[in-house]
Amino acid sequence: MAEESWHQARLIPTSGINGADEQERRATSALLAVMSSVREFGRVLTQPLGAPAGQLETYIEVPFQLGERRLYPDGLLRARRGQKEWTALVEVKTGVNALDAEQLEAYLDIAREQAFDAVVTISNEIPAIAGMHPTKVDKRKLKRVALHHWSWSMILAEAVLQKEHRGVADPDQAWILGELIRYLEHPRSGALQFDDMGPSWVATREAVASGTLRPGDKCAPEVAGRFDALLRYVSLQLGRKLGEDVTPALSRKELADPMLRSQALIQSMSTQGTLQGAINIPNAVGPLVVTADLRAGTVTCHVDIAAPRDGRATTRVNWLLRQLRHAPDATRIEASVMHGRGAGTAELLRAVRDQPVLLIEDPKKELRSFRVALGSALGSKRGRGRGSFIDSVENAIDAFYGDILQDLRAWTAAPPRLRENPEQPDERAALTSTALSSQDGADTEQLQPEAVDLAEPTPEGSHDGPADSTILDQRTPAGLASRSAEPEPSS
Repeated sequence: MAEESWHQARLIPTSGINGADEQERRATSALLAVMSSVREFGRVLTQPLGAPAGQLETYIEVPFQLGERRLYPDGLLRARRGQKEWTALVEVKTGVNALDAEQLEAYLDIAREQAFDAVVTISNEIPAIAGMHPTKVDKRKLKRVALHHWSWSMILAEAVLQKEHRGVADPDQAWILGELIRYLEHPRSGALQFDDMGPSWVATREAVASGTLRPGDKCAPEVAGRFDALLRYVSLQLGRKLGEDVTPALSRKELADPMLRSQALIQSMSTQGTLQGAINIPNAVGPLVVTADLRAGTVTCHVDIAAPRDGRATTRVNWLLRQLRHAPDATRIEASVMHGRGAGTAELLRAVRDQPVLLIEDPKKELRSFRVALGSALGSKRGRGRGSFIDSVENAIDAFYGDILQDLRAWTAAPPRLRENPEQPDERAALTSTALSSQDGADTEQLQPEAVDLAEPTPEGSHDGPADSTILDQRTPAGLASRSAEPEPSS
C-alpha cells in the first residue's frame, strides 16, 4: 500500500463522530482541554471576560441541581489567582444547532445560586456586534451573572493568531494548539463557517429589487443582522491571514445601541437598495468600506485617502498612481478639491495612467482627497457556492485589500532642511558683515556677495582706483581721513 494513503494519527481525531451529541461532546472536551494546557490561548479567551491570570481549570458535564431538575452544563471554567476566583458555566452547540433561551436561563439561575461569575455560550451563531449575544434572555437574570458568547469562527481565528503570529512559548503546547486548529477546520468537527443569510433573505432581496421594501417589514431586521454578522466573519477570516485584529468599523453610538445600526441598514435598503459597512484594518490608510447594491447586483469596495498637501495637482495624482501599480485597470478613482461641493472628477485607472490630467478639472483648485474603488458582480443566492451573496462579498474584500489597499501609504510631509552657511572670504573687520542671520531672506542672501565685491580694496595698478576709492571713502572713516589729508593740486 502506498504511504500517501496512510492517515496520520491526530491528537483530536474527527473519525468516529456519530450524531450531533457526539460532535458537541468532542468539540467541548477538545477546546476546554487545550485552553487549560496552552496558557496563552486560554488567557486570550478568558481575559476579556474578567478572569484572573492564574491557572485555568476546565471540566465537562458537571452536574447541578436546580429545584427538582438535574442539569448538566457542557463545561465549566475556573481561574484562580491569590484570593481571586472566577468561575463560568459553558454551553456548547455545533453545526446548525442554535442556542436555547430556556436552557440558558436555567444555567443563569444555577450560576446565581452557586455564586458563579458568568455563563459562556459557544456556537456557530455570529452576533452582529461584538459583545452582543445572539439569544435573547430575561434581562433580570443578568443582574448578578454575566452572559458571554464565543463563535467557533472567533475561537478558530484566535487560535491561529496565537500560534502563527503572537506565539506560544512552549513548542509542545504550540503543537497541541495546532492540533486543535486542524480539528476545528475539519468539516466534521461542527465548527462551521458563515454559510447562510437566513430564511428572510430571498423575500427581502426581492422586495428591495422591486422597490417595495418598507422599514417596518419584519424580514428586514434579520437580513440587516446577517449582513453585519457576515462583515464580522470576513473580518475574522482576514485577520487570520494578516495576523492582526481586524474588526468591523462602528461608531460609539452604534456600539452603545446596536438598534441604531440595524435601523440605518434597514433605511438604506428601503430607500437606496444598498447594504453598507466598513472594516478597520490596523495601519491601513482608512477603513475598507463595502457597499452591496441589491438592485444593481454589484458589490463595491472603496477607501478614502488624503491627497498630499504640497505640489501641483498633477504631482498629487502621480503620487497616487505610483502606489496603484498592482491595481486592476477597472479601478475607479475619484478626486475631490478643497471647498468643493458635489461630486468631483472620476475616471477609471486605465485612463488616468495615460492621462493624469483627466482627474484635474481646474488646475487652480487644490486637490483634497482621493477615493479608490473597485466593483464586481454581487451574488444573489442565500447560502455558499458559486453565485452566492456571501462568497461574492468575501471575495470582493479579499481582492480589494490584496490588489489595492495593502499598497497604499498615507502622505507625510518632508522634514525641514537646515540652511547652509555660505563660505566667508577673508576681509577686514571694518567691512560690512556677510554672516547669515535668521532675519535674512532669500533676496538678502543674493545681495550679500555683491556687497563683498564693493567693499574689497582695489589692487595696485588697477585703472579702477578712483571709482573704488570713492566707494571706500563713503563706507569707512579711514577713507574720509585720508581724503582730507591729500594736498591740493598746484595751479
